[in-house]
Order: sequence, then structure tokens, then C-alpha cells
Amino acid sequence: MFQYSYNTVIGKIYIAEENNEITNISFKKVAADEKETPLIKKAFKELEEYFEKKRKTFDLPIAPKGTIFQRKVWDELLKIPYGETVTYKYIARKIGNEKACRAVGMSNNKNPIAIIIPCHRVIGINGNLTGYAGGINLKKKLIELENN
Repeated sequence: MFQYSYNTVIGKIYIAEENNEITNISFKKVAADEKETPLIKKAFKELEEYFEKKRKTFDLPIAPKGTIFQRKVWDELLKIPYGETVTYKYIARKIGNEKACRAVGMSNNKNPIAIIIPCHRVIGINGNLTGYAGGINLKKKLIELENN
């Protein structure tokens, strides 16, 4: 597993890959050897394009590690269109368990591939912005970036 860090318009991010698949994009360092691979470089380029509003979707092989339930949630997050938000309840319904709102929130919290798996697009039922690994201000900034 390799990781490399970059300074971006939203602060420092860490991108990690294993077996030619992106496994982490986070705001904290993960346990991995420090090396900028071609895939990590490509992921950073796509993130830069996203921040510059030149990219709305990502074309990267990803392999988030999590439970079957978490991966089910993350698969649904990948279906949320750029510039749109949905509620935790909406995602819970989509995975077939309307009462799993809290578990959906916990799966969002464990999302290892920030931005690309767009957990920032999930909001509370009342429209409030709720938890985000990079902080509520960053979540707000990402939603605003996509809506402008």
C-alpha cells in the first residue's frame, strides 16, 4: 500500500492505493509507505479538476474496505448526482432498511474515500448539515462548490 499527501484548496489530503486501486482519500495519514504512484498522481489530478469545477465524475478504480453493509451504503452514495443532496433516510430506503438511518450515518463516517464516494452530499432530514470527517465547514464548502 502506498500513500502520498498533497496540499489542496481545501487543505492537506492523503491519497492511498493498493493493487492499482484507490483505497483511501482522507484528511488524515493512513499506515502506508510514502510514494507517489501514477494512480495516486491521476487521482490528485482528478481532484484538482473537481475543485476547479472542471470535473463532475471520477474515472478511477476504487476499492474501499469495509463491511458488506458499509459497501452497500457507499455504492448508493456513488449514485448521488453532482450538485445534489439526499438524506440519510433516503439512503437507508435505497438499501432496503428505512430504519437504518443511524447506521447509514456511521457508514458515512467510516467512508475511506472522501469526495469520490460523496458522503458530503448526505444531509439531515431537516436539511441540516451533519457530521463530516473534514468538519462541517468543509462539507458546506464542498456542497457550495458543486452548487455554484
